[in-house]
Amino acid sequence: MNSYIVIGLGRFGKAFAKTLYNLGHDVLGVDNNPDVVQELAEELTHVIASESSNEEFLKSLGVSNFDAAIVGIGNNLQSSILTTALLKELGCKYIISKAQNDLHAKVLITVGANRVVFPERDMAIRAANNLASQNIIDSIQLSGDYSIMETNIPEKWIGKTITELNIRAKYRVNILAIKRGSELNISPNPTSVFEDGDIVSIMGKDTDLKALKVH
Repeated sequence: MNSYIVIGLGRFGKAFAKTLYNLGHDVLGVDNNPDVVQELAEELTHVIASESSNEEFLKSLGVSNFDAAIVGIGNNLQSSILTTALLKELGCKYIISKAQNDLHAKVLITVGANRVVFPERDMAIRAANNLASQNIIDSIQLSGDYSIMETNIPEKWIGKTITELNIRAKYRVNILAIKRGSELNISPNPTSVFEDGDIVSIMGKDTDLKALKVH
């Protein structure tokens, strides 16, 4: 079980915090709105109402003892940047910060964020890709260049094995799993034969996934 601090409990921060807690981790939530804190009092390990850009307050939390900090502050860019910088200065091990735009992201990286996320942009891209590619069931952006895609297999794959299709060498992607009905085959054998209705999870560079043209 790991411990996390989530600062800024808007839609993004709240979802992040509740998901971590439901996965069995200790989660401390921080927000400057007492109503939000009261709302989440029974749904997280601890919740505190405070202004997060207060250095003494962050010191009192012992942020260096947490496995990671998530800065989900939305509209207040100054507070977002200052909170990220203070977390870094106080020895936080890993910092994920929410950004509104590219400039905001660059500043967050400069002051100490290990990873920057664009929740609205990422969701829009994900939804648009799924809509435009009818066979794609879902996709997860791992970084700026890599994704995991879940998709129905193309008809031309049916009856053939991973080895026969030469997927890794030809397309530079990896088959992570094959879902067949209610069964999920993790790290399938290269000799596994694809059947009609199979769903595959594939990881690779976005450009290579696009070139795969499974749809």
